[in-house]
Amino acid sequence: MTDIKKPVYLEEKLEEVTQSGRLEYRSKSLPTWCPGCGYFSIVEGMTAALNRLQVQPKDTVVVTGIGCASRFPFFVNTYGFHTLHGRALPVATGIKVANEKLTVIAVGGDGDAFAIGGAHIPHAARRNVDMTYVLFVIVIYGLTKGQTSPTSVLGFKTGTSPYENQDAPLNPLMMLLSYGAGWVGQAYAGHPHHLADMIHQAIAHRGFSYLHVLSPCVTFDKTTKTYKNLGVMVRDLPEDHDDSDQMAAMGEAARTEAPAMGVFYQKDRPTLGDGLQEIVKRARGTRTAGKRRAARQAAE
Repeated sequence: MTDIKKPVYLEEKLEEVTQSGRLEYRSKSLPTWCPGCGYFSIVEGMTAALNRLQVQPKDTVVVTGIGCASRFPFFVNTYGFHTLHGRALPVATGIKVANEKLTVIAVGGDGDAFAIGGAHIPHAARRNVDMTYVLFVIVIYGLTKGQTSPTSVLGFKTGTSPYENQDAPLNPLMMLLSYGAGWVGQAYAGHPHHLADMIHQAIAHRGFSYLHVLSPCVTFDKTTKTYKNLGVMVRDLPEDHDDSDQMAAMGEAARTEAPAMGVFYQKDRPTLGDGLQEIVKRARGTRTAGKRRAARQAAE
C-alpha cells in the first residue's frame, strides 16, 4: 500500500514560517521582480541564513549598486544602502571599516559587478574585507530589458544582439579564486534549501566571501540559463573535493558546462580590520614612546 502524504495547508505553512523567526528579517515591502525570478529564492535564503545566525537586523547592512539585484535592501528588514552603479563594494568596505561590529553584505548582479564594478572586486578580495558578496548571475541585463552581460554565453541572441553574442564570457569563480578570496562558493536559485545553507556559510566566514548564485532570467532568457537547462546542468562538487586546495577549486570552476554547487575554496587569514587594528596599536605605541622620550628630555 502506498503511503499518502499529508497535504500542506497554507495556514500550517504560514504558522511554520512565523514560528521560525524568518519574518523578523523581511520588510513589509513585497518583492517586485518578475514572477518566477530566482531572486525570490535568494531573499528567502538570505532571511533564513540571518535567522539561523541570529544576526540582529539593527547590526546588519545590505549594500547594492544598480540592476535587478539593487532592489534587495527594500525587501529585507536591515539597514540598506542603494548606491551607485558598480560601487557596492567600496561603499560596503567603508561601512565595515567605520564599524567592525556590523555584518555587511553586498548584493549585485553580473553586469553591476563585472562590467562597471569589475575593478573593485580584486581589491576587496585581496584586502580580505570581512563581508559577504552575493552575486545574482542571470547572464543578461534584466533591468534594462535584455542586453548581453559580461557572463553571457557565445551565440546568445538578444534584442540588442540579433546576430548572436560574439564576446567570450568571463568566469567569475576563476577570477575570485585568482584574486585570493578567502571563501568562494556557488549555488543555484532552483535549489532553495541548499542556497540558504550556502548563504549561511558565506556570512559565517570571517573575511571576504563570494557566493556565485545562478539565477535564471525568466523574462529575457528563454534559451540558455533557464530552469530547465540548469536543472540538468548543475551538479554537486565531488565528495572528495578539498576546499583548501586552490588549484583543485580552479579545476572545478573551469567546468562551466556542468556548474558545481558547494564550497569551492576557503581559507582563514587576517582581515582588513585586523590589519587596521594592528596599525592603530603600533601607532599608539610609537606615540606613547615619543611622549616618554620627551618627558625624560624635559626632566634632564
